[in-house]
Amino acid sequence: MPPDSFRAAAWALRAQFFVAGALFATWGVHVPSVKSHYGLGEQALAWAMLAGGAGAVAALLQAGHVLSRIEPRRVVPLTGLVCTAAIASLLASRHYGVLLALMLAYGMAAAFFDVAINAQATELERLSGRALMSGFHGMFSLGGMAGAAAGSALAAGGVGAVTHLVGASLACALLTCGAAAGMLRQPISGDEAGAHRLSLPRGALGLLGVLAGMGLIAEGAMYDWSVLYLKQDVGASTAVAGLGYTSFSAAMAAARFGGDWVRERMTPVALLRLSGATDACGMALALLVPHPAAVLCGFALVGLGFANIVPVLFSAAAQVPGVPAAHGIAAVASLGYLGLMAGPPLIGFIAEGRTLAAGLLVVIVFAAAVALGARRALGAAP
Repeated sequence: MPPDSFRAAAWALRAQFFVAGALFATWGVHVPSVKSHYGLGEQALAWAMLAGGAGAVAALLQAGHVLSRIEPRRVVPLTGLVCTAAIASLLASRHYGVLLALMLAYGMAAAFFDVAINAQATELERLSGRALMSGFHGMFSLGGMAGAAAGSALAAGGVGAVTHLVGASLACALLTCGAAAGMLRQPISGDEAGAHRLSLPRGALGLLGVLAGMGLIAEGAMYDWSVLYLKQDVGASTAVAGLGYTSFSAAMAAARFGGDWVRERMTPVALLRLSGATDACGMALALLVPHPAAVLCGFALVGLGFANIVPVLFSAAAQVPGVPAAHGIAAVASLGYLGLMAGPPLIGFIAEGRTLAAGLLVVIVFAAAVALGARRALGAAP
């Protein structure tokens, strides 16, 4: 592949990872807005989040099959438009059923989008012969940081939630459609005799998926509860609360942009153990010292620790013998999304009965489990 074409495809894919992060952060920043707009308690809000998780898991079971028939550069713009339309419409109604439908649609479209861009990232790694996955995921984190920072700045400037949601969604829609034209033309394999129709996490993929699910609970908690925790439990202003996710994303982006260098110098097991321990320490700091500055530092440590968990696990999933890369990624991502989407509702259910701080303790538990399970899961992968 000519170097210029490779560079163009790589930058187009970076733009798509940026869009994915920006959209997710835009939703995260406006969790308090959605809660207030629909008059929800923590439990009802948790069910809305769970609708997104259910849509994602349902889509992921078919994602490998779909991407064996339709190349990623065609899947990405279509699903990107569904995601942006759902985010733009979050406050367009006051009916709880509409919110559930929007979250379901967003979860399904985001799952297809995610597998498509990660499958293309794996192909670009293969073509280049070097580690690239952490850098692509760094763009996701950068998008999350930009989306959260924009939300915080606009809130401080008096810009309404609806205006932000619609404006951010429109900008992301334009970027994802424009960048799709530069993505790599990736040959499709087709399913042999209907094999691999469902991307189910079995064997080595199941172990990798369990780690992904536990690790992604931390990221889901940051997306959906960090702003509310700072505002409701710590007493921070709306502008400062918006920085909670920004601090997490900034640290994660920085660690991911250096992640490929680290991955070439540390074993995957050692890296996952260090990541889990850092996650647990960061969340412990945020919960034990309920001061805005300490919480922001704690969230930054969570981002630093979490940074390379998904890149390591997705790269391992794409290399399992006898399994197409898209199927491997989709299988691991199905359990990962279960953590990403179902973890925050779990926290919400605990918060409803006790406190949000008590709910966030699950992040420490699962971060420790990632560190302890690293050797077994990666030992089953190539």
